[in-house]
Amino acid sequence: QVQLVESGGGLVQAGGSLRLSCAASGWYTMAWFRQAPGKERQFVAAISRSAAYTSYGDNMEGRFTISRNKAKNTIYLQMDNLTLEDTAVYYCAADHEPVWAPTIMGRTTTYEYWGQGTQVTVFS
Repeated sequence: QVQLVESGGGLVQAGGSLRLSCAASGWYTMAWFRQAPGKERQFVAAISRSAAYTSYGDNMEGRFTISRNKAKNTIYLQMDNLTLEDTAVYYCAADHEPVWAPTIMGRTTTYEYWGQGTQVTVFS
């Protein structure tokens, strides 16, 4: 059974940084999504199994960086210059799909497995 365990969420002042981690029980294409209260789940970033390819959601690249430690089966989301609008529950997602397809990496339906989510709250 696939397990995804997220960590690293918390409270951070606007302009600050936070790094999220997601440890997986296997080798998958993985991604980060987020969901703010009353809003739809939003694509943040995805990374291929080899870490050779990455994809970012609209207006995410630049402040957010996704990376992977293959030896630890763990992905990270480095979040810099955070704003109040970044407040959300951040979810890790994974899928067995071995082929990197940028056109579908941002869809929630692409991913079969989801973590429990970690809260990120940005305050002024």
